[in-house]
Amino acid sequence: MGMSYPRALARSLLLLALVPVVLVQLVATVVPAVVVLVHPGIAVRRLTGRWRAMFGRWLGREIPVPYAPEPGPPQPDEEGLYRHDSQLYRSPRVPAYLAKVDWFAKDPALARDVQWMALFPFVVLLIVPLGLPVAPWAVRAVAAWSACLLKPGPARKAGGRRTDRVLLAWARLGFLVVCAAVQLVLFGITLVLFTFGFGLGLIFLIPLGLTHMRWLLNLRRSYASWGGVTIERPYAPPREPELRPDGLFRVNNTLYKTENMAKFNAHWQWVWHDPASWRDLSFLVVDASVTGVIAGLPVVAGIYGAWGLALPWVWTQAFGAEWSRWYGAFFGDRTLGLLVGVGLVAAALAAAQPALRMVSSWTQGLLKPTAKEELRRRVERLTQTRADAVDAQAAEVRRIERDLHDGAQARLISVGLTLGAIERLMDTDPAKARQLVAQARETSQTALTELRDLVRGIHPPVLSERGLPDAVRALALDTAADVTVTGRLEGRLAAPVESAAYFAVSELLANAVRHGRAAAVTVDIRHVGGVLRIRVTDDGGGGADPSRGTGLRGIERRLGTFDGTLAMDSPAGGPTVASLELPCALFSPKTSTS
Repeated sequence: MGMSYPRALARSLLLLALVPVVLVQLVATVVPAVVVLVHPGIAVRRLTGRWRAMFGRWLGREIPVPYAPEPGPPQPDEEGLYRHDSQLYRSPRVPAYLAKVDWFAKDPALARDVQWMALFPFVVLLIVPLGLPVAPWAVRAVAAWSACLLKPGPARKAGGRRTDRVLLAWARLGFLVVCAAVQLVLFGITLVLFTFGFGLGLIFLIPLGLTHMRWLLNLRRSYASWGGVTIERPYAPPREPELRPDGLFRVNNTLYKTENMAKFNAHWQWVWHDPASWRDLSFLVVDASVTGVIAGLPVVAGIYGAWGLALPWVWTQAFGAEWSRWYGAFFGDRTLGLLVGVGLVAAALAAAQPALRMVSSWTQGLLKPTAKEELRRRVERLTQTRADAVDAQAAEVRRIERDLHDGAQARLISVGLTLGAIERLMDTDPAKARQLVAQARETSQTALTELRDLVRGIHPPVLSERGLPDAVRALALDTAADVTVTGRLEGRLAAPVESAAYFAVSELLANAVRHGRAAAVTVDIRHVGGVLRIRVTDDGGGGADPSRGTGLRGIERRLGTFDGTLAMDSPAGGPTVASLELPCALFSPKTSTS
């Protein structure tokens, strides 16, 4: 769909007018979130929806709405109480609000909206003025970029070509500079809370002073993925008071008569003694200067090169504007100013991706879990997975017993009874005996089929004979979707690992067809660096969440037995990408692992 130059010029002016509006949206979303107020952010979504629809009209296509469905009202349990996480409430008002907070904060679309609002001014102020001679192209470029961030799916998919990736990296640096500035504000809030807490005795403000900024620091941890770094949240699990037989509540070596006071002190000690709290606080102080230098230099160079040097030359040459004495020239030379401006923009874009990786590495160094915390989590995970393995094994034994009892065993008993009847009828009614012989043969064949199916459910023969890739290919033939299996293994895996991976892929394929209604699925199997990596991608409707499905939790438990992991990337609208990792050795095909 074409766009005339006058219309494109009008839309360029509209984009410039939207810059302060979008900045107000950003403030209205982020600032209330500091005190856990989500209603302003939800209201801002409606305005963002208007811009989404506008960009869709400019591009001639509809941009899907990416938000997860709003949670329904909480339901009471058998005792009439309402639950949110591990806390029970008498009224549905608080859990309903907390559920809305979780829905708003954990929706991946929120991060993309905030990212778009923070980057929009930089992108518009960089592209629109420079693109005035080719306004239709500039308007469509801004609209296409906005559509990539405002549609369902990870924001990292916004750019596929190198130019898109470089521009996105530079814009992300601008967003990180904004985050660093907000962190200084949060540090000031911490100082105020500490002043009132220690100075006026309002001790309930002290734990808040160490936790109110975690939402932003958790965002910084997630944004480290822009530089190829993964940072887990380092916080220790909350402490709960212990109820003694005498009715008192114990927190460490202190006893309390009331549960509320015990919970407050448990929360206090949990926050105060968690090393991550103090590392967060130090990050608030130091990061403003570090990120300000690493990310700020390319951002300032790009803005000054474009607005301070290159654009004045364009304005004067294209529109006859007057020169200003304080910008637009380099050492008094306007042409040299144009060259230096273009060079600064090029240098800023060239440094964007390395600077983004440096910021991510710096963030990882200060915000990642400590070695002690990682060891504690690993021990906790292994303890849980071993318990899950025992429970799963017991459940599997019960299932086999039930299937044998209700299936093959019953049919074999029927065959035995039929043979007894045949023995009695051989002399008196041979014709009836022959009918019973045929019936016994049919029953025995059915029992044999059920036994084969049972064995296949325990450990498929093709898995033992051909290995994991061929077993998955055989599984793909029985799947309703079009399944493509890629990759190969240079050897064999241990039988338990092969079995766990096979049934995990089987469950993911079943979920893709049954819940995601996928038409095409790709399974990639590789063994790299001592880790089996399986990636299952489908074109279904998305929305898969391990916390809401027993099937995915079962896969996590199955893989957890071998210290494996399942990572889901399933935005609303799809696609869904499931990544399985299992640490394991690869054996020669001729080597037995039994």
